[in-house]
Amino acid sequence: MHARLSNLGPNNRLKSSSRTSSFPLFLGPGEKENFRASSNAFGFFPARKSICEPIREEGSEASDLAALEDLEIYKRHHRPRIQLTRTQSAPQLISTTTTKPVYINQPTMSMDSLMPRSESARLRGQSQMDFKTATTGVAAKAMRNEISNLVRSVSDPVTKKAFDTEMQSFFYLFTRYLAKRAHSVELDWDRIKSPTEDKIVPYSKLSDGDVQNLHKLAVLKVNGGLGTSMGMTGAKSALEVKDDMTFLDLTVRQIEHLNTTHRVDVPLILMTSFNTHEDTLRIIKKYANQQLRITTFNQSRYPRIYKESLLPCPKSADDDKKNWYPPGHGDLYNALYQSGVLDQLLAEGKEYLFVSNSDNLGAVVDEKILAHMVETGAEFIMEVTDKTKADVKGGTLIDYDGIIRLLEVAQVPNEHIEDFKSVRKFKIFNTNNLWINLKALKRLMENGEMELDIIVNPKTTDDGQAVLQLETAAGDAIQFFKNGHGVNVPRSRFLPVKSCSDLLLIKSDIYSLQHGQLVINEQRMFETTPVIKLGDHFKKIAQFQKRFKKIPKIIELDHLTVTGDVYFGRNVTLRGTVIIVANEGQRIDIPDGCILENRLVSGNLNLIEL
Repeated sequence: MHARLSNLGPNNRLKSSSRTSSFPLFLGPGEKENFRASSNAFGFFPARKSICEPIREEGSEASDLAALEDLEIYKRHHRPRIQLTRTQSAPQLISTTTTKPVYINQPTMSMDSLMPRSESARLRGQSQMDFKTATTGVAAKAMRNEISNLVRSVSDPVTKKAFDTEMQSFFYLFTRYLAKRAHSVELDWDRIKSPTEDKIVPYSKLSDGDVQNLHKLAVLKVNGGLGTSMGMTGAKSALEVKDDMTFLDLTVRQIEHLNTTHRVDVPLILMTSFNTHEDTLRIIKKYANQQLRITTFNQSRYPRIYKESLLPCPKSADDDKKNWYPPGHGDLYNALYQSGVLDQLLAEGKEYLFVSNSDNLGAVVDEKILAHMVETGAEFIMEVTDKTKADVKGGTLIDYDGIIRLLEVAQVPNEHIEDFKSVRKFKIFNTNNLWINLKALKRLMENGEMELDIIVNPKTTDDGQAVLQLETAAGDAIQFFKNGHGVNVPRSRFLPVKSCSDLLLIKSDIYSLQHGQLVINEQRMFETTPVIKLGDHFKKIAQFQKRFKKIPKIIELDHLTVTGDVYFGRNVTLRGTVIIVANEGQRIDIPDGCILENRLVSGNLNLIEL
């Protein structure tokens, strides 16, 4: 919500800008000044030494103008860092944990910067504000006091300083959310257009790659997920997905093969969360002798917010994990910058970063896309792929007032949800495979120019209380980079494992492995993969493993639906369309060696006759 440094002229006057991203949601050029003026009413824009200092009392226009001379606040918590060194013999683990964070080259800050100076501080201009704006100002002050108490709960000076910085970042996101909520600004559906052809480049039109570009590349995997939807309790990337190899095993094999084949040094960066950090550190020890370097860093940890009171759930910095959350993969940019990893990569001569989710097994380094990025000078490329009816929730690229933007389903007005899901209007979706120019990212972070749209993720606690998580999407950054655009890639580059249905497909004979990369079986007669829908009895990984003595042969399968209490024997073959339904209280056992082709099976049977 603060005016960006790049928008301040010599006399501290706001210069005109074609970008609208400093403002909530999708404000157009004619709306942002009104928003800024009204936001000033509850004291968000006046500069303060710390984001979490008390909101100033009402003052004159002259004092406000003078306050703008302290430009450092517009850089928020971003500060330049000393370049880091790294040993070449073994992976260096740059890590931060939530109980004892270790921040690399943490800048000197006031450890009491979150402490309220005076309980008598008034809300600026409260008498002239409407009810919603007034309550917003109260919420900001209450939150500031609560997170001040959180900072007080930390005794270790180093840990306290790091935690203070993290809470300033959270408070900044929270005040932006309050401003957005107070003004109820929603996107104008009529202003949404499909991106022009030059903004979505077909993969088939890309030229061949150049091996020399790999010397400037680093690969980052977003590795913060737990896989709770599949019944996992640890890092999802530790799940065995193919030939007894985990997500991380496959990634390491891919990059090691790339390095040894082309004699390059592409490092692997893992962004963990406080949920997966310790697991990841244990896992990567086994890669110490591989031909690649691994760096880990931890993304932010923010407090959940009670929906009714707008106060944080945790009462102390070491409160239960369930009261905290990682603020989405959009936190990637801030975490890269604050951890020092961005400076470290630049110091090594790395210029490009390929980012993808750790559970997307199709996201391998592509030399053609990298070459396209170098040739076009694009600072940001998003891989998109053709949308199917199974991809109704995926974000899509749009043209909004001439600026290419990412539109997520959470940002769509309720009356247009069906339009958003339509394959006819929105034909592509975001794979979250992103290519980023590191020098451009450094420029944006130093100037404080990246303010991603806030996605409000409502949750319910174990005891039934409604809470909010304020998150951001990494792909939304496309609007800030020069010549950012999409590349429409084959579906084979998007193979996420989000459910046990996905896992069955990956484990089957449809795919084989070559140097850690999934390759479709040559005997598969169709370009598409089977549609697999497993019921709730297969939802958790433990149940999935129990119900398959061995993964069936599905090389000739088109569609599989299984519901109810069903068990599969060994060497089962499924062909065409197979539907198996066990009614409540019934059980179906598919015997060893059974072949099902275009069959509907229901009832309470042992299929011995098949």
